[in-house]
Amino acid sequence: MLRFFTNEKARYVSPAESVNIYSLNIHPTAIVHPSARLGRGVEIGPYCLVGENVHIGAGTKLYANVVINGYTHIGKDCQIHPFAVIGGTSQDKKFRGEISYVRIGDRNVIREFVTVNRGTGAGTSTEVGDDNHLLAYVHIAHNCVIGNKVVMSNLCQLAGHVVVGDGANIGGMAGIHQFVRIGRMAMVGGYSKVKKDVLPFATVEGNPATLRSLNLKGLERARVAVEVVSELKEAYRLLRHPNMTLATAVEQLRGQTQSVEGQELLSFLEHDSDRGVLKR
Repeated sequence: MLRFFTNEKARYVSPAESVNIYSLNIHPTAIVHPSARLGRGVEIGPYCLVGENVHIGAGTKLYANVVINGYTHIGKDCQIHPFAVIGGTSQDKKFRGEISYVRIGDRNVIREFVTVNRGTGAGTSTEVGDDNHLLAYVHIAHNCVIGNKVVMSNLCQLAGHVVVGDGANIGGMAGIHQFVRIGRMAMVGGYSKVKKDVLPFATVEGNPATLRSLNLKGLERARVAVEVVSELKEAYRLLRHPNMTLATAVEQLRGQTQSVEGQELLSFLEHDSDRGVLKR
């Protein structure tokens, strides 16, 4: 028996009945735990496995051979392609089998062989926001937090506790060190090895990654005002100056930044960093 939720209360129905009453499409080879919660219009393809504590929102599609287990919540209208594994146990050696979570938002595209592991530490979670595009073989490790409208290209790998801001773009085969923060609308080039925090609106590239420039193309696409771009250019000029310490640059920026984007950059710099900030 499968358990389905309506607006009123939980109700148990047989798989055959559920396909008709809620327009579900569950392939006969799929294995769905009786306690899994499925929203209206969910499609589960051949040989998928859905675990006991999984919640899948309305309209989400699992194409084939997808594994969703652990304490995992997936939002509405997501597309999850073959051989993705969502909610697997943390690969952190400190993980001791505690209850932890994966929370994924709405309208995400998760391509082939993507892995998203749940958190290390009781009650912790790995989180992915809305409208993200995770290409084939992306790995998101324990306790990562991914914002909205992020693009992660093929074979991009995130270690534990990485934070990725909204609208960031991470190139193929890039490796991101644990505890690194990647700011909003940052661009990380393919094959990059990122060991320090990436500033908002930055373009970084290399092994190890270096700060190349302001992400002018991304700012243009986002229709950021010309005067704001000019302010950000001046901020980046200060940060990259060879004789300017980070503390001195931050002090100067406190008196110069007026825009929302400039204040966001300043806030990022003032926030505690486990890895340090990539500014050259």
